[in-house]
Amino acid sequence: MLQATRDPLTSNPMHIVQEFRNRALLMRYWTDAARSTMSLQLLPLSRLDDEVAHRSDYSGSAELEVLPWGRVHERNPFKPEPLVHAKLVGGESPRGYLHGSSMKHAPALLALHCEGPHLHADDGRQTVLTRFSHPDGWQLEHRLWWFDDEDAVHVASSFVNSSARAVQLEALSSFSLGGITPFHRAEAPDALFLHRFRTSWAQEARPECRSLEDMHLETAWGGDVFVNERFGSNGSMPTKDFFPFVAIEDRSAGVFWGAQLAWGGSWQMEVTRRDDAVGISGGQADRERGHWLRSLQPGERFDGPEAVLACVSGSLDLLCDALTRTQARALRDGSAIEQDLPIAFNDWCVAWGQPSQAFTERLVASLKGLPVTYLTLDAGWFRAEGDLNRLHGDWQAPASRFPGGLAATAALIRDAGFVPGLWFEVETCGADSDLFGQTDHLLRRDGVPLTCSGRRFLDLNDPWVERYLQQRVIDTLADAGFGYLKIDYNESLGIGVDHADSLGEGLRRNVHGWYGFLSRLKAQMPQLVVENCSSGGHRLEPSLMARCDMASFSDAHETTNIPMLAAQLQRLILPRQSQIWAVLHAADSADRLVYSLSATFYGRMCISGEIEQLNAAQRDWLQRGMAFYQVVAGIIKHGRSELRDSGIGNRRHSRGWQTVLRLADDGRQALLVAHAFDIEQPVECTTRLPDGTWTIAKHFHTDAMVPAIVDGGLSLHMLRPHCGLGLLLQRT
Repeated sequence: MLQATRDPLTSNPMHIVQEFRNRALLMRYWTDAARSTMSLQLLPLSRLDDEVAHRSDYSGSAELEVLPWGRVHERNPFKPEPLVHAKLVGGESPRGYLHGSSMKHAPALLALHCEGPHLHADDGRQTVLTRFSHPDGWQLEHRLWWFDDEDAVHVASSFVNSSARAVQLEALSSFSLGGITPFHRAEAPDALFLHRFRTSWAQEARPECRSLEDMHLETAWGGDVFVNERFGSNGSMPTKDFFPFVAIEDRSAGVFWGAQLAWGGSWQMEVTRRDDAVGISGGQADRERGHWLRSLQPGERFDGPEAVLACVSGSLDLLCDALTRTQARALRDGSAIEQDLPIAFNDWCVAWGQPSQAFTERLVASLKGLPVTYLTLDAGWFRAEGDLNRLHGDWQAPASRFPGGLAATAALIRDAGFVPGLWFEVETCGADSDLFGQTDHLLRRDGVPLTCSGRRFLDLNDPWVERYLQQRVIDTLADAGFGYLKIDYNESLGIGVDHADSLGEGLRRNVHGWYGFLSRLKAQMPQLVVENCSSGGHRLEPSLMARCDMASFSDAHETTNIPMLAAQLQRLILPRQSQIWAVLHAADSADRLVYSLSATFYGRMCISGEIEQLNAAQRDWLQRGMAFYQVVAGIIKHGRSELRDSGIGNRRHSRGWQTVLRLADDGRQALLVAHAFDIEQPVECTTRLPDGTWTIAKHFHTDAMVPAIVDGGLSLHMLRPHCGLGLLLQRT
């Protein structure tokens, strides 16, 4: 609801324009005495009484130098961060030594005339619209909206060329948040920390926390000079280098501000500072960071990707929960079969690229009696012999492997009670495929077909390609009766592809072409379950997660670091969408089987491996693990997680432990998943439980890990090098 304008901090240089509230946040639109720009600040409702009046000048500090442009104490040390950052070709570049390291704070923003903010409400969604007009005729639009059942806000920005001439846009932010932190009178030395997640192949989601001082994001003695940290990822694998996430922690106040961007192409996040306050912003990568430039004719509009913002009092886990919960809205109308989070089986780690009708018959027999729903034929089904990485793209199943065609194999799977699934790498083609030579329909850079890792990339906005994918992919799935699709993607477009405006614009348009394919697929096969895989976890960002039912969490199929990766990914995607593999082998001990199976309790269970070679005891462990997963699936789907570990360094050679306590939304149950990593001697760790009397209602573990509830906490005795555990806890 709209709140009355107020300015309780009379000595504060901040001038409040409007304030709005949802159930968790105060959204403050503010400016300075000069009305230089409009800014956005977020505060948790629970901490409004802790806000302090910020100093209005540098009085009382040691920095009372006389400078050529006047005394420092005559200047405002708490300046607003523009609500939207934009930069046009030909416009003056930013000052304060930002030029070359940032395109924020373009001087043209100071000439904008602001209209708003104005609140509009519609069916549980409330939107605040703010418009800015420039004397040259162009406009910026900022939209902030929220839903009654969320603790975060959504933000997006647009550029409108209302002038009489064509312009070239080279930067546009999706969000910009300023006024960090309102809990200190001055610059909060040694209190502010940057959080982000680095990532790479099979080593996804490594958390990084560094003080702003360590990042060199502290102000100089003269003030009014910008320092910044800009990071992101270029290409069509948006989570290849970093996740599109940024957070600032005020450790002394115990408050976090964070943002997550929903975009499948090149992106950037930026932390900027010039005086006491810190600002964070992000969006599609700009000209400097992502080789992006966009021409707009008179009357044209450009919409940037959406971001989600949150601010919480508490922990990083609470912040991430507020952000990721917004992703559940896109799943409300998802496939009906997905509602209970059914178990999947994938043949990759047993067929190893050699699937066939005969092999599938054996798999079906070995899975009989197990509560598996999806059975997927992974890569290799499209070739008789040869390198599968060089042969994909033509998508024709050889009769030598599938004498009855794919339809016969799909029918075999369905007749056994499973949903048949099929793997495609839709957007690329291998060097030995016929499609590889269709260069008129492939993406180019510098006039040459873009080739990487023996692959070329389809132009997803080409009508010929649209027809080709309709026939070879969508029709193949529909005609053969497949109900599950695993979409892989094993290379990136890098800085971009040819387009009249820029390489980055060519990339952006192809990303939207991919969105278009997914929309056509879902429109024609609404109950098809779609898995988002990109060499494992290279596309785990909100826009693609919203268009798919689940995702491969990683390509770390058989490694011991799977629990570490899976736990951290709970902070970035919904566990109900995070497909985690347990690859089982006939040589596995009971400890190893339980270690692997319990890792799937961090998300969605997927089984692979030597299923038909397991002995009776091993199969019993598998059945018990599946039964436990089915019991706790509701908590995986609807809950809030708290992560703890002993300090993880090298994740492939780690020693220590990890626990994740996931409290069900109704508060009456909790799922505790724990793992020990190559411990040299027995270890005991204790996890604090929420208030109340708790009992262990169901368990899944060997005697290598012994649980006990003691004094309101859960004590775990970890006795052997690699062990895992799952517990269902009940509050009485």
